[in-house]
Amino acid sequence: MTDIVSQQDDRALAEAAAWLSRLQRDDLAESEGLEFETWLAADPANGPSYGRLLAVWHEVDACADEMRQELAAGARRAEIRRTASRRWLAGAGGFAIAAGLALAILPSALLQTPTQTYATGKGQHQRVALADGSVIDLNAETRLTVSLSGSRRGVVMSEGEAIFDVAHDTRRPFTVAAADRTVRVVGTQFDVRNRQNELTVTVARGKVQVRPLSASAPGRKFLLTPGQRLEVGATGLEQLKSVDPQEAFSWRAGRLVYRGTPLAEVVAGLNRQYVEQIEISDPELGKTPITGVIVLDDQPAVMARLSLMLPIRSVPSDRGLLLLRK
Repeated sequence: MTDIVSQQDDRALAEAAAWLSRLQRDDLAESEGLEFETWLAADPANGPSYGRLLAVWHEVDACADEMRQELAAGARRAEIRRTASRRWLAGAGGFAIAAGLALAILPSALLQTPTQTYATGKGQHQRVALADGSVIDLNAETRLTVSLSGSRRGVVMSEGEAIFDVAHDTRRPFTVAAADRTVRVVGTQFDVRNRQNELTVTVARGKVQVRPLSASAPGRKFLLTPGQRLEVGATGLEQLKSVDPQEAFSWRAGRLVYRGTPLAEVVAGLNRQYVEQIEISDPELGKTPITGVIVLDDQPAVMARLSLMLPIRSVPSDRGLLLLRK
């Protein structure tokens, strides 16, 4: 019986090692992220095995500076292996197997802070599964850079919108730099939108701290809880609101929810989802508020529903479509 349990543990560790390597790929598809979740749920041993292997990954990463110094000093390869063995393989049984697998699959890039940039175009959404267990869903026209190390987890969002489902890790806070603010968490779910220097942060789970990028920068520090949204305008005006966070997350399911939103802002959101661009004929028309839900299927159907919500019509133009008053 003990042999059977040991074989099951070894299998789970081997599969966990394969997943840890697979999740580092730049071209990871959303279907693979769902497959990973299915694998975690398939066997009670899979989650703990992946966690043990991930801990070794973090331990190796945390010692990267020391490893670089040893390599620079020209230490013999055998001596480095013995040092690594004493430091990371001292545990017995499954931990030793996990460490061995981790060291076998980890690339030399671990000797520096892993950094990866992700970007989406018009109408594109992308799900990114990070090595720490966190998941990021990118909305259309979004660009961000992720850096993971033994002491920190950081994202820089230059433009766009993303939903972050952050794995809990008190040793390594997770930060998102967007506009002129820093969002800091240790484990939570929230949405960050950075469009034309206007920032919104909406929290669905956990607590989120939002503060200026530096102590000398203008702005206050906020601690957001579930159901709260912080809006920071281009002029720096800060507003804290109570919202339904699922409305902010609705774009992930192909819906846009608006409450008294100007038509110009709605059109800007639609233009990120479709190649054929929409223009508004009259600036005053662009100020008209909209309240409702827009389902993002084909563009003609979207425009037909929009014309039912407001007294407007669309006609072909050089760029795509022009919105006129009825």
